Amino acid sequence: MASIYIPYGTVEGQTARIAEFIADVVQAQGHTAKAVHIKEAGADIPEEYDAVLVGASVHLGKHEDYVRDFVQKNRESLERLPSALFSVSMAAHGDTENAEGYVEKFEEDTGWRPAQVALFSGALLYTQYGFIKRLIMKKIASDKGSPDTDTARDYVYTEWDGVKRFAEDFLARL
Repeated sequence: MASIYIPYGTVEGQTARIAEFIADVVQAQGHTAKAVHIKEAGADIPEEYDAVLVGASVHLGKHEDYVRDFVQKNRESLERLPSALFSVSMAAHGDTENAEGYVEKFEEDTGWRPAQVALFSGALLYTQYGFIKRLIMKKIASDKGSPDTDTARDYVYTEWDGVKRFAEDFLARL
């Protein structure tokens, strides 16, 4: 039985939902898991964990700075322990080339080359946005040809079966 640490960064909460889902998958396989927001968990990877799955969302074309800083600080542990990265972005919903580019930039910035990387689609959470952000996100969606511009509802693009496969594949490699 392994103990898996799942630190993540999120702005709107979709990466947190994905991290919690991964923790549930890990626990269903008989392991222990803890999903924690990096801002609340502290800057270090606790010693008691056997493996680490880092989650980061993309906003304005890059992953959060505090996730980058966390990875840079813990790079030695991430290279020593089994570890992986899951990146959450709207680009992963139909623009894989850009989504891969965000991960490549993150790897360059941190120096960490995870053995396993997953790209997950995020969500348009119109009902949670303020007025200005709702208009901006609607325009971006419209400009990209998306029909999902009804700001009275949310659109979740995360493929949960893919998230489950990622977690199971990671566990199989342990």
